[in-house]
Amino acid sequence: MKLTVNNREVVIDADPAMPLLWALRDSIGLTGTKFGCGAAQCGACTVHLDGQAIRSCITPISEAEGKKLTTIEAATDGTDRVGAAVHAAWLKHDVAQCGYCQSGQIMSAIAFLKSHPSGKPPTAAEIDTAMDGNICRCGTYARIRAAVADAARSIA
Repeated sequence: MKLTVNNREVVIDADPAMPLLWALRDSIGLTGTKFGCGAAQCGACTVHLDGQAIRSCITPISEAEGKKLTTIEAATDGTDRVGAAVHAAWLKHDVAQCGYCQSGQIMSAIAFLKSHPSGKPPTAAEIDTAMDGNICRCGTYARIRAAVADAARSIA
């Protein structure tokens, strides 16, 4: 199968039903996307497929064929304005504690901010709703909310 991952074409010889998570980590070597629950409940495996946040642990690689797949490695490399703003805000607010969930949290935040109307700062409730389903066992939710709000202000 041919996939477009982080703006480069990758050929993978794997079962089309293989979850994207394992293709990314084991076949391509992009280990920033994490395995959390394997049931799309925790958000650690969040990536973007054609700009939409999806859970890679339950999405077969066949669904990514012909689409643009973006992982944390490219989302925060400085080439994407929203990704760069979220990354900077994460560092500024010292969001990460253990850090395990952070790639999924950041990917969800980027997708949310790209879909949120520009010029209108998101409310705390909107941020909480957008980030719901991304579990942080360390409980850094207040810092996550502050970082998303700060990133929104910086891209407005």
